[in-house]
Amino acid sequence: MMSGHATGSERRVPSTLLGMILFISSEVMFFGSLFGAYFTIRGNAGAWPPGGTPELDALRTGLFSIPLLASSVTQQLGLLALKKQDSRGLIRWTVITILLGAIFLLNQGVEYAQLSSEGFTVSTNVFATLFFTMTGFHGLHVFAGLVVLGLIVSKARRGHFSAQRHGPAEAAGYYWHFVDVVWIFLFSVLYLLQ
Repeated sequence: MMSGHATGSERRVPSTLLGMILFISSEVMFFGSLFGAYFTIRGNAGAWPPGGTPELDALRTGLFSIPLLASSVTQQLGLLALKKQDSRGLIRWTVITILLGAIFLLNQGVEYAQLSSEGFTVSTNVFATLFFTMTGFHGLHVFAGLVVLGLIVSKARRGHFSAQRHGPAEAAGYYWHFVDVVWIFLFSVLYLLQ
């Protein structure tokens, strides 16, 4: 007869990891609604993008996307180091991840400033509203991810993680990968399929 209690041999998902999976699920719905709004408005528009929309620099944005995408690799390398009992490796790779994410955000800020100087702002037209809303929310998610990664570095320096206790570090990695995947879709829709 089986009881409702977990045995020592069962593998349990850490609560931080489960919480992150549930949070990411809600974020998928949030970004899904933004994409849904974009495609609905685009489908009902006569001309797309509307007049007053400058040609976005897909090459430049693609280049500054490389650090963000590379940061998924460095984040994963940090987690792999931790699973090998190398907490210094976790710290090193996570700091590199933070730097790469910050480079991406800095470049996004430069792009916003450049577009604004050309008169392209959130109120220019419906494409501008969608563009700044979608990329802005993504930027906020990147910033939040950088804060979380900073906390991971701080806790790792105090010895909070080990090969057996790595749930929060792994959860942060899931979130960071999610942010990168969202950017791939945003870049494709807003820059390449504009």
